[in-house]
Amino acid sequence: MNFRPLLQFLRTLSLGLPVVGLAAAVPAPPNIVFILADDMGWNEVGYHGSTYYETPNIDRLARRGVRFTDAYSAAAICSPTRAALMTGKYPARLHLTDYIPGRLWEDKPLVTPKMQQGLPLAEHTLPERLRQRGYATGLFGKWHLAADYEYRPHRPMDPESQGFDTVFHTRKPEDEDITAKKPDAHNAVEITDHALKFIRTHRARPFFCYVAHNVVHRPYGEDDALVEKYRRKSGAGQPENHAVMAAMIERMDRQIGRLLDALESEGLADRTLVVFHSDNGAVVADASQAPFRGGKATLWEGGIRVPLAIHWPGVTRSGAVSKEPVVTTDLFFTLCEAAGAPTNDLPSDGVSLVSHLRTGAPLAREAIYFHYPHYHHLGDMRPASVIRAGSLKLIEWHEGALLGRGPVVSLFDLAADPGEQNDLATAQTARANELRGKLRRWRAAVGAQEMTVRKPLPPSAPR
Repeated sequence: MNFRPLLQFLRTLSLGLPVVGLAAAVPAPPNIVFILADDMGWNEVGYHGSTYYETPNIDRLARRGVRFTDAYSAAAICSPTRAALMTGKYPARLHLTDYIPGRLWEDKPLVTPKMQQGLPLAEHTLPERLRQRGYATGLFGKWHLAADYEYRPHRPMDPESQGFDTVFHTRKPEDEDITAKKPDAHNAVEITDHALKFIRTHRARPFFCYVAHNVVHRPYGEDDALVEKYRRKSGAGQPENHAVMAAMIERMDRQIGRLLDALESEGLADRTLVVFHSDNGAVVADASQAPFRGGKATLWEGGIRVPLAIHWPGVTRSGAVSKEPVVTTDLFFTLCEAAGAPTNDLPSDGVSLVSHLRTGAPLAREAIYFHYPHYHHLGDMRPASVIRAGSLKLIEWHEGALLGRGPVVSLFDLAADPGEQNDLATAQTARANELRGKLRRWRAAVGAQEMTVRKPLPPSAPR
């Protein structure tokens, strides 16, 4: 008997491709375009109310789909968030909790745990899972998950070894590039050029196009005329508004518009899922993250609450607003479900948002977690871990817990106090203890690396 037709039929089903001749064809999986901004704050998009930053194309995406008011990056710093997106795992579980390579800070009272340097090849990444479903996979822009910044094609832990077929790799510019007024110093146009070529080349099959911009990371620089536009714009004197950052964001937004327009002109828009997200908040020393406290490298809301908008034609409801707390790991599970890629081999560090995108139904999850056992030269926050359960957010301060230096915990009700000004830990001791217990049990369950007291203590540390 000739089994070839049966085998071909089963293979077609496994890839989720249409089956010719069947009355009810299996729907093709959607194309996926994932746009990740670098260090872009929650308050730097128009659809969150800014009239200073101009993001008409990001806003267009948000209007067409679902925008999330309470979306979080998996970390307050770049590499861990990117690792969480690629694996669906919390950075604490991966032992990749700071930017690569990180810093030891030997003059601080707590010892930073030794961190995983690069995303291990043993991890079954998002592009690898999608590739098994018949997707073409491409990365355009920043990676920052290898052991160093020096990209070499096909080197272990560089993108080709982690599931990407097509790669155009960039990194932030050098200071001298900004001083010399290098055009498109952050490569926003060049990244988009390569992404568009990839989309057009693979338009006849499902594709995963990961567009990882260097905007709006330091060093800041843009065309003088564009910067001058924002220096003259109403609101330029407000602490949350930064003229050069605004000019950089406008350039990136124009490129996002090119991507969205190309999907329409190529006849792909109706079968393409598009995500816009940021890897962490902006640097608070450069631009206030109001209405939130803190910024990049802190677990205050300004460091981890970020823009997220998802448009999936036929699934998302146009103009929908979600107040569900969601986190980067959820996007991994969402994209896998959309593509029909199994995830039952993974711990439940995230949940798929597909049902929520369709119906707005609440997510069945008690809490989300963050762990940053590090010091950082940016921000005003000491090493900490966080649990958010409902509207309550508890911060455990590692110096307070291990040294008695400052508070052990802080508790905030984000619904009433999004700026984290009113610490409820003393007034709600029982609730604070309950949440701290959950946070500590979670750290133990994921094998989180803990800080230890430095011996001997540095002279400036309490004894």
